[in-house]
Amino acid sequence: MRSATHDVFGEPQDVLKLKDAPVPEPGQGQLRIRMLLSPIHNHDLWTVRGNYGYKPTLPGAIGGSEAVGIVDALGDGVDSSLLGKRVTTAGVHGSWAEYFLAPAAGVVPVPETITDEAAAQLIAMPFSSISLLEFLGAKPGDWIVQNTANGAVGKAVAMLAQARGIHVVNLVRRDEGIDELAQLGIVNGVSTAGKDWKDKVRALTGDHPIRAGVDSIGGAASNDIAELLGENGLLVSFGSMTGDPMQISSGPVIFKQLTIKGFWGSKVIGSMAQEERRRLIGELIKYVEAGTIKLPVEGIYDLEDISQAVKASLASGKAGKVLLKA
Repeated sequence: MRSATHDVFGEPQDVLKLKDAPVPEPGQGQLRIRMLLSPIHNHDLWTVRGNYGYKPTLPGAIGGSEAVGIVDALGDGVDSSLLGKRVTTAGVHGSWAEYFLAPAAGVVPVPETITDEAAAQLIAMPFSSISLLEFLGAKPGDWIVQNTANGAVGKAVAMLAQARGIHVVNLVRRDEGIDELAQLGIVNGVSTAGKDWKDKVRALTGDHPIRAGVDSIGGAASNDIAELLGENGLLVSFGSMTGDPMQISSGPVIFKQLTIKGFWGSKVIGSMAQEERRRLIGELIKYVEAGTIKLPVEGIYDLEDISQAVKASLASGKAGKVLLKA
């Protein structure tokens, strides 16, 4: 089968190549999926660089961690009704190939009302986003703040929060980012490009405290979030776009009695009860079907064009996810 493979760790556009690989055979509790579309996520690229929590075995590592496809083979102990079903799954390894394996317990059948383009990116980012909202403990009427709001997770958090009646201050680094959010119906966008952006945030929230904040940048941006939080606020580190450690002054932490936590979707979702997981996935599907959550696509590339696809995924100002097709 064709696959996007790397034999060494390095910059994805340089080390990922189209190669032949053996078609995998499902084992106990597994199924094989014929890939239709698979997104390129930031964590996929970090994995190829060797900088993520999961390190694949080299050489011959196939990239990708999420996809939509058709179940075409079953391992022992798997429900036979899944054969031929269109399913989506995330948290797998090797989805940038014509075929890949997934645990049967981790796949979600996709309703006909959801397109392949939306289904391909339904789980990792949106499900991480709805899990993050649960992690924050935000309730209807509460205010929260997040940076990188025009990223995939930021957009999903904003749309989900609005659907739940939670107010979000959506920080972006460029003035144009506010328009990007508005095109998706996302309100309360604030650009940090101007010197008075924190005053704009305070004008938005009025006398209402900001209960929780999500930092996906690191460095000094972490302290910006901390300064905006209210008494007993929660600051959650979701990632580090800059790669810099969080730089947080002791003042806000001490005088506001802040709590600081990290969120890694694989850990949080992996420990989630099945009943809770089904409830949240059901809520997600409902929102996507209704158009409440939009999952835009920047472009679709063939596996053989993996280098161009990676470059497109890394480009700034893109409108949606870059997807690979088999």
